[in-house]
Amino acid sequence: MIFNEQHELIRKLARDFAKNELTSDVLDKIEETDIFPAELLKKMGKAGFFGIKIPQELGGSGSDHRGYAIVMEEIARESAVASLYVSSPNSLGGGPLLLSGTAEQLEKYLKPVVTGEKILAFALTEPGAGSDAGGMTTTAVEDGDCYVLNGRKTFITMAPFSDYAVVYAKTDMSRGTKGITAFIIDMKMDGVSCGKPEHKMGLIGCATSDIILENVRVSKADMLGELNQGFTNAMKTLDVGRIGVAAQSIGVAQAALDASIQYAKDRKQFGRRIADFQGISFMIADMATKLQAAKHLVYDAAYKKDTNQNATTAASMAKYFASEICNEICAKAVQIHGGYGYMKDYRVERLYRDCRVFTIYEGTSQVQQIVIAGQLLKK
Repeated sequence: MIFNEQHELIRKLARDFAKNELTSDVLDKIEETDIFPAELLKKMGKAGFFGIKIPQELGGSGSDHRGYAIVMEEIARESAVASLYVSSPNSLGGGPLLLSGTAEQLEKYLKPVVTGEKILAFALTEPGAGSDAGGMTTTAVEDGDCYVLNGRKTFITMAPFSDYAVVYAKTDMSRGTKGITAFIIDMKMDGVSCGKPEHKMGLIGCATSDIILENVRVSKADMLGELNQGFTNAMKTLDVGRIGVAAQSIGVAQAALDASIQYAKDRKQFGRRIADFQGISFMIADMATKLQAAKHLVYDAAYKKDTNQNATTAASMAKYFASEICNEICAKAVQIHGGYGYMKDYRVERLYRDCRVFTIYEGTSQVQQIVIAGQLLKK
C-alpha cells in the first residue's frame, strides 16, 4: 500500500484543520485584502505543516514526501493560496538547504523557517530566463571572503515579505548551467530590494515580486553547496516542487468536483435536477475518472521519492497531468454552474482563477514534456 496509518492520521489532521480554519469568511477576507492573516500562519506552523517532511532534529515533523503531498492536497482543497505557505518551507524554500546546506546553515536558516518564525524564498527565474534557467544573467563575482551579486529575479513567490532567499547566480559565465552557484541572502542586506508586487489573476494573498540585487556582498559562508553546482541543486529541488504542485492540483480539482456534484443535485431546470441530464452527468463522470488517475500519479511520484527511486520522470508526469486535468476540471465546474460559475459569489470562480498557474509555475507543461521525453529517450 502507498499509505500507512501515519499517513492517514496526517490526512485527518490536515483535513480537519482546513475545514475548521480555512472558512469561507476567512478566504473571502483574504481575497478582498490580498493579505494572509498572520494568526492563521501561526496556527499552520503550530500544526507542524511548515516542516511536515523536515527531519525532527531540525524542528520538523519527520514525515515524508507522501505526508507532504497529503497536506498539500488537503489544504489546497480548501484554499490554494494557503497551500503555498505550506509548500515553500517543505519544497522550494527548504529543499535547497536540505540538499546542500551545512550544519550551520541548517541551524541558522532552516530551523526558524520550519517553526514559522522566518520565511525563505526561492529565486531562480529571471525576466529573460524562465524555462531556460541556464540563460540567467545574474552574476556572482568573487571578492575576498565574499561574492558580489548583481542581477534581477522575477516572479518570486513571497519575495516582498521574505526574510531570506536562496538565489542562483552565474559564477562562471562561460559554462552555462555548469557555471551556476546557489547562495543564501538576507533580504535586509544592503543592495537587496523588491519590485512592486504583481497584480495576479489568482492566488491572491501571497505576494509575488522581483528581487533586485545591486552589488550585494554575500559571505562565502552563505554559499549553498559547492561552487558551480547550483543548477543541480535547483533541479533536484524542483522534483519535490513538482510533486507539491501536482498535489495542489488534485486538491483544487477535488474541490471543483465536489462543488459540481452538489450544484448538479441542487440546481433544477426543465423540472429536473441538472444531474439527471446525461450531458451533465457524463461531464461529472469524466471529471471524477481523470482526477482519480491524477491522484495515482501524484501518490506514485511521492512514493518513488520516499523509496529512493529516480523520481524525475514520475514527478514531471504527475505535475504535467494533474495540473492540466485540474484546469480541465475547474473549467467544467464553471460550465456546470453556468452563469453563476462566472460570479465571485460561487467558489468555482476562484478555483478556476487559482488553478491556472499550476500548468505554468515550477516548470510549464511543455517543460514537463521535455523532461519526460528526455528521460525516456536517453541513449
